[in-house]
Amino acid sequence: MRIAFLSDIHSNIEALDACLKHAGENGAERFVFLGDFVGYGADPEAVVADVARRVAEGAVAVKGNHDEAIEKRAGYMNVSTKQSIDWTRDALSAERRAFLASLPLLVREGEMCFVHASAAAPARWDYVDTPSEAQRSVDAARSIYTFSGHVHDQMLYFEGAQGKWSAFQPTPGSPVPIRSGRRWLALVGSVGQPRDGRPAAAYTLFDSAREQVTFHRIAYDHLSAARKIRQAGLPEPHAYRVEKGI
Repeated sequence: MRIAFLSDIHSNIEALDACLKHAGENGAERFVFLGDFVGYGADPEAVVADVARRVAEGAVAVKGNHDEAIEKRAGYMNVSTKQSIDWTRDALSAERRAFLASLPLLVREGEMCFVHASAAAPARWDYVDTPSEAQRSVDAARSIYTFSGHVHDQMLYFEGAQGKWSAFQPTPGSPVPIRSGRRWLALVGSVGQPRDGRPAAAYTLFDSAREQVTFHRIAYDHLSAARKIRQAGLPEPHAYRVEKGI
């Protein structure tokens, strides 16, 4: 089965549509959404409606910290992010807010674990950005394959023959073998707000039969997405990030 993993959409419907289209054209049979569906962008209702519809059809979705902030305010967020969350809370229908509130923090399914941040403490929203943090998350996940978001980057962490954990920077579009004889953690990238200097949307496709993962970058109309952020009166830095991919 080919599973598409999409995370950190951040109310960017243009990026989501582009990634879903590419995934469908490349044989995706199932979808897993790894949280942060809202915040920053101008289309929270459309994004959450799409995710909710797919969950009703069998997709999996877990909660991100921006999704949680809709139901309970997060004191750790900066001023512009809080402004975006407040705007989003008002923009979402009661049905969409209820959907976000109902999402689990972590899902285990066979040899796989799905979580927005670290499986070691999902509600703390820790960043998995080092091999040691990856090991900590995977130990808690108790799975061969752990898939996460939150970092807005694409990275593959793996356990070596001697138990040492390492990081591998994937090349977009190039399949990477991830055999079940060792443990892996994939950061699938951000659909709606990548931060590596490239505005192209990011998502990841896992072929469980072939035991290989492919990290994708998808060009989309990011200028239109940024323009809508400005038109909505949201903080300027959010539009600039989408334009520049930072």
